[in-house]
Amino acid sequence: MPADQPLVVIAKSGSKRWVSAADIAARKVGLRVGMAASKAQAVIANLTMIDADPAADAAALERLALWALRQYSPVVAVDGTDGFVMDTEGADHLRGGEEMLISGLVNMLRAKGLTARAAVSDTWGASHAITRLVSAETTVVPMGGVSNAVVGLPIHCLRLPPDTIHGLRVLGVDTVGELSAMPSAPLSLRFGPEVGRRLDQLFGRVAEPIEPLRTPELVEVSRSFLEPIGAAETIAKYIGKLVVQLSAKLEERGLGVRRSDLIIHRVDNTRQSVRAGLQKPVRDPRRLTKLLCDQIEKIDPRFGIEKMVLVAVMAEPLEAKQIASSLVEEQVVDVTPLIDILGNRGQRLYRMMPVASDVPERSVKRIAPTADDTGADWAVKWPRPSRLLARPEEIETMAVLPDQPPVVVAWRGKRRRIVRADGPERIFGEWWLRPKEMEAVRDYFVVEDEQGERLWVFRAGDGVDTATGSHKWFLHGVFG
Repeated sequence: MPADQPLVVIAKSGSKRWVSAADIAARKVGLRVGMAASKAQAVIANLTMIDADPAADAAALERLALWALRQYSPVVAVDGTDGFVMDTEGADHLRGGEEMLISGLVNMLRAKGLTARAAVSDTWGASHAITRLVSAETTVVPMGGVSNAVVGLPIHCLRLPPDTIHGLRVLGVDTVGELSAMPSAPLSLRFGPEVGRRLDQLFGRVAEPIEPLRTPELVEVSRSFLEPIGAAETIAKYIGKLVVQLSAKLEERGLGVRRSDLIIHRVDNTRQSVRAGLQKPVRDPRRLTKLLCDQIEKIDPRFGIEKMVLVAVMAEPLEAKQIASSLVEEQVVDVTPLIDILGNRGQRLYRMMPVASDVPERSVKRIAPTADDTGADWAVKWPRPSRLLARPEEIETMAVLPDQPPVVVAWRGKRRRIVRADGPERIFGEWWLRPKEMEAVRDYFVVEDEQGERLWVFRAGDGVDTATGSHKWFLHGVFG
């Protein structure tokens, strides 16, 4: 179907049919959600209409929420028919902060062909309203700034029944600010307690806990307490018990856990969560217990914990290990437990892999620390520095063109006299990838200053023809 062909989704109830969704092309010609299907057909003669499938939509939304549960936060739930909500507390720092988290989320959804808006705020109600009524792709409401962010929004953002919304509008109430300024007693008498409850949830005056999404394939164990617990050693003891139960369930299914979430239910009807991730699927109770117990300091029991739930949100088949034989002379040291410990402390771990490129900054890329070895290597004869700068830094030099090394280098405010040099190593641009590099040339030198520090410098261009480069000098690396 052509991209400019208007497309709408038609919902029906009995004999009534209306537009439940419209693409950009349809909206441009005046079609709107809620418009009668017959009127939409009258506006556009060649309109493409497809029947709505609420069950399939709900299933797709649940799959999307489950993906977010595994990738972003331990607490995720479906929010209405068009979104999902998640608790980002404790998860945002792993993504570089709240803004980076939601912008990355929106970009990931865009890569899946979905258009999305995301918001972070103190309350579920505020985020629900902002994502649906504010045009910005991402919104981060500062802590304590919910009131300013929502007072001008229309009252239908409060998730109230349609007849309640209609009744409020009859009274002349159109915005959240107008509604919140009204006395609560007359509102409750006329419309019941729901209006006040939604306002309190919106402004954070009462808690609105998120009930995490759960599906049959998720392995889960829980423990409730007759008396609330709060001491760190008691929490650690029950974490160990839950891990043993979870490991037994995983063993029944032949699975190992890659990502597990500990959900803390507190007596004040609030929740907290901690997540433990592993590089490879494991079923070792001691190892998983340590990863979770290392994060006990993040748990705030407040008035006490009444329930703990441990969920394997990401589990994979666990291959049987061969028992080590005494005839094996050399044992391979498994460093994944150390990687898991550092990773769960918020450290971003990676290792470098060679890439087939002559251009130094393109000759390496980051991969997961436990990724399989590709067998690739750097096929160069010239030495490479132990520290390669992220971007070459321009330096001031004294050098004789076209092919002599510099005799003086000034870098970051320090002037160095060069006593030894080796080169040049000529590197050509990758013209088959970037046409602008058809004639590009770099001449690299290894130079040593009076203090014995060795630097990796290059001249952009061949020293003769300016079409090959600017003839400026750059420092690209430092030898250890």
